[in-house]
Amino acid sequence: MKFLLIAILALGTPAAQAYNQQALMEAYFGVVMIRGYNQEGGMAYGSGVVVSDNSVVTNCHVLRATKQPWVSRGEDSYPITSVRADAWHDLCLVTTSNMPFKPVPRGNSLALSRGQEITAIGHSNGVPAPITSIGEIQGLYPTPAGNMIRSSAKFLMGASGSGLFDMDGKLVGINTFKTAGNGGSIHFALPVEWLETLEKMPASNVFPVSGKALWEEDEDKKPYYMRAAVPESRQDWPALAQVSQLWTQQETSSPDAWFSLGLAEMSLKHFDVAASAFSQAVKLDKQFVEAWFRRGEMAQKLGDQHTVHEIEGQLQQIDPTLVPVYQAYLGCGKQC
Repeated sequence: MKFLLIAILALGTPAAQAYNQQALMEAYFGVVMIRGYNQEGGMAYGSGVVVSDNSVVTNCHVLRATKQPWVSRGEDSYPITSVRADAWHDLCLVTTSNMPFKPVPRGNSLALSRGQEITAIGHSNGVPAPITSIGEIQGLYPTPAGNMIRSSAKFLMGASGSGLFDMDGKLVGINTFKTAGNGGSIHFALPVEWLETLEKMPASNVFPVSGKALWEEDEDKKPYYMRAAVPESRQDWPALAQVSQLWTQQETSSPDAWFSLGLAEMSLKHFDVAASAFSQAVKLDKQFVEAWFRRGEMAQKLGDQHTVHEIEGQLQQIDPTLVPVYQAYLGCGKQC
C-alpha cells in the first residue's frame, strides 16, 4: 500500500524536481563493475563508483568471493592492487592503475530531505551497461558521520556498491542492502561521508576481504529502522506493530517510528490507534507528506470530515499541487 501511494504522489505532481542532465551523465560514467572469479570458477561481480584517481569505492561483501578482483568497463579491465577495508560498515576502497575514468563529485547526505528525488546507478544483474533507477528519499537515519538513506530507487543483485546520486550528479550514498517481500523491496544506502574515514585507513593487498557487516548483525541488535524493514516488506503487520511499538518507546522523537506504527495499525484495521500514530508523525515532521495522506485516510474511515478538510490546508502550505492528489487518493474529489 505504501508503494502505491508513492506512485500516486509521483504521478500527481506535475513538475519533477530540477535535474542536471550533464552532471548525471558524468555520474553514469563514474560507475564501474567489480569482477573476479570465485573458488568454483564462476564469476563474482558487483558495482563500484570512481571517487578519486585510480580509486573505486564498493561494498566489502562484493570482495568476499574472489582472490583476484578487477575493475572493468566493457572489454577494458584494470587489476585491483590494494584495498582499504571497513568490513563492519561494508565499505571498501580499492586501488588500481592507469584507469582513465573521471571521479564523481561528492554530495552531502546531511543536506538531503524526505521526498527529495534521487537516482541509483549500478550494474544490476551484472549487465555490462549501468542501469539507472529514479526514486525519492523515504527515510534518513542519523549516524555519527552522516545519514543512512532509505530510498525508492531500486537496485538488484550486482548493484551492491553502486552509487546513489542527487539530481545534480553528486554522490550521496553507496547502495548496499535491501529487504524483499510481497510488499516490495526496501533499499538502503550508506552515507557518502563514511568515505572520509575509509580513505585514512591502511591499505592491504589481501583478498578475499572478510568480516561481518552491520546489516548482517543479529536482528535484535540492529537499529529499529532496519528491524522494521523486514516485516514491512513482508507485510507481516503484527510483527511490524511489535517492532514499531518498541521503536516509538526508544526513539519518541522519530517521525519514522510513529509512521511505521501507524502503517502497521492501519493494516490491522486499528484505525483509531493508526490515526494517533500518524498525527504524532506529522507533529514531529510537518513536511511528511505521506503521513499527512495516511492521517487523512484514517480520518475518512473514522468519519472525521473536519480533519480530512484540515489536512487539505496543511498540504496547501507544503505544495498546492498535492491537494488534488490527496483528494483523488481519498476518492472524494473536490467534495473533500
